[in-house]
This record gives sequence, structure tokens and C-alpha cells, in this order.
Amino acid sequence: MTPGLHPTSGGLAAVSSALLAMSRHLEVRDVLKTIVASARDLLDAEYAALGVPDDHGGFAQFVVDGVSDEQWKAIGPLPRQHGILAAMLHGAQTERLADVRKDPRFGGWPDAHPDMSDFLGLPIRDGDEVIGVLFLANKLCAKPADGGCGFTADDEELLTILAQHAAIALTNARLYERSRELTIAEERSRLAHELHDAVSQKLFSLRLTAQAATALVDRDPARAKDELQQVAALAAEAVEELRAAVVELRPAALDEDGLVATLRTQIQVMDRAHSAHVVFDSCGVRALPAAQEEAMLRVAQEALHNALRHSGADRVDVVLEKRDDRVRLSIADDGCGFEPGGVRRAGRHLGLVSMRDRASGVGGRLTVDSAPGKGTTITMEVPGA
Repeated sequence: MTPGLHPTSGGLAAVSSALLAMSRHLEVRDVLKTIVASARDLLDAEYAALGVPDDHGGFAQFVVDGVSDEQWKAIGPLPRQHGILAAMLHGAQTERLADVRKDPRFGGWPDAHPDMSDFLGLPIRDGDEVIGVLFLANKLCAKPADGGCGFTADDEELLTILAQHAAIALTNARLYERSRELTIAEERSRLAHELHDAVSQKLFSLRLTAQAATALVDRDPARAKDELQQVAALAAEAVEELRAAVVELRPAALDEDGLVATLRTQIQVMDRAHSAHVVFDSCGVRALPAAQEEAMLRVAQEALHNALRHSGADRVDVVLEKRDDRVRLSIADDGCGFEPGGVRRAGRHLGLVSMRDRASGVGGRLTVDSAPGKGTTITMEVPGA
């Protein structure tokens, strides 16, 4: 804290909490929402917003706090870069105004837009680049007798500190997302290669077996029948390979539907597609950070793939539940089970390494409980509010 600011210990705690909250998230959208909510709370404003500019005179992302979903839908399209917003983006200057509506650069707002008067806004910089603009409106306090702005010089200094840390958090989140995009691209390339190899082998075997059945159909009908049964089995295996790859390659609808709905939908499909009964249950889980939701979905897919392909299970139970300050995902099957240590010694991982990496990458942990003849339970836990 700079010498000009003298907050109470409670104020210092609030600032510390805000900075920690910003650094905790890895997804850009989560970071933006945390910055806006923290700024509005710290400076006691009625409204707060943060815009990330695009390269076409508009905003790639625009996050608000203090406006209801109904109001936001009624307001309409995202704002363009004009007026005060343009001044902060291109002039890179902090703006503190007693009444934004009286500023000559003010261009009005849509009918559904809430009324705003006193205003504090500043750019968020990464070096010389302006990567966003953060602003607050309607300080919740008695206005100065001289009609001045409710936001003070101390508020401006505090928001400047917040913006400096916001730039770091936002830059880190962008780097994380780029890294994850590269990882996803590599994973899809690997899956495509595996799919090509696996299905090519199955189709080659299917072709040879069909040829053998054709040659035998006249002189040895019984053997020809056996070969045709093998053709059917190979075709079914090829379909399974394709189905498993499609499930992994298809983008999950997490952004639109969330983890619970996405899991429920995918498990309903798996229940219909496989002989094993696959059941899903959820209790007390709402939205989680995007990185945690994706990690949990991928772990569930990997564990279900193992259970349905390798365990011979008649039933698989998937449970997602809130337990105190953690969220737990468990995938339990009644299949043949295995010795986890033996799998590691044999150099076969059944995706366990990947699942553990996904769990630890979002601050969670993964446990495997299995034994020959006893089925398998894979559990992933992550911190959850």
C-alpha cells in the first residue's frame, strides 16, 4: 500500500483478499469477473465493468457487476470503443468525473442502461499495451457539497494498485489458455493418430476375415459361419474405437451447459451405447471454475472409457457431490478390477498418469481403489466453494 493510503486493518484484509482472488483463477473469464467484483466491492460502487478491446473497434469481452442478467440482456450489444471508453483505451488516461453525463465526450447509452453519474475509470496496461479498461460508477456515499465526484483521490490510487495486479493476473490467464490450447491441439493430433492406427488395423483384419469366409462358404459352411461371426465382432470393435474417439474429440458443452448437465448427457449416451448400466447422480454442485470443470469432465471420460472397455463391468456409477469445502467426483464399477501397483510395474497406466496430472493441475487430487475381482473406484477431489 502506498504512503498516501491509510486503510484500516479490515481494508487491508479486503485488498489482500481481492489480490489473492485474482491470482487464484486460471481462466480469462474467471479473472475478469473477479477483477470487476473486487473493484466494485473495494471502492463501494454501485456498478463496475471491465472491457477487453478487440482489433475491430469493439470489445472482445465485456464483464459487468451490479447489473442483473435481465438488465444486461435488455441493454443490447456490447459497446463500441467511443467516448470515455475510447479516451481511456487510446489516451491511456485515468478519468475521474463528478458526472459522466456532462462530459463533452459522453455519447449517451441505451434506454435499458442504468443511470450513472460519478465515474472512475482507468486503463489496465501490460507494459505499453492497454489490455483492458476498468471503470466504476455511482459511489455509494454522500456526495460532496460542492457537487464534486464521490470517488476520491485515494479511491483512484487504490484502483490503480488493483489494475496493476489485474494486468498480471490477466496476462497469466492468457498465457495459461494459450498453453492449454496447444495441449489440446497436441492431444487431438495424438487421438487422430491413434484412431487411424486402431481403426485401420480393425478394418484390415475385417477385410481378411471376410475374404476367408467367402472362400469357405461353399466347401466348409461351418467354418465360414465362424469367420462371419468374427467379422461381426471386428466390426463392433471398430465402432467402439470410433465412438470412444468421437467422445474425446467432440468439444464439451461446458460453457453453455456446465459440468453437471454435460456429464449427465454424455453418461446417458454411454448407457444406451453399452451393455453395462451407467448411472449418474449429482448433489449440491453448482458452477466451478472452468479449468476444474474441464479437468473433471476429462477424468470422468477417461475413467468411464477404462471401465467400459477393460473391466467387464455390469454397472458403473458416476457421482458428483459437494462435501464441505470440496467437490468430489467418483467413478465406481463392479468389474474385474486390477492391482494398481502391478499396472505401474508393467508399464501400463490405463490413463492414470494423465488423470492424476489433470487433477493436480487444478489443485485437486486423484485416488484409485482397486483389486482383482473387487471392481475399481476412481475418485477426484477439488477445492469448491
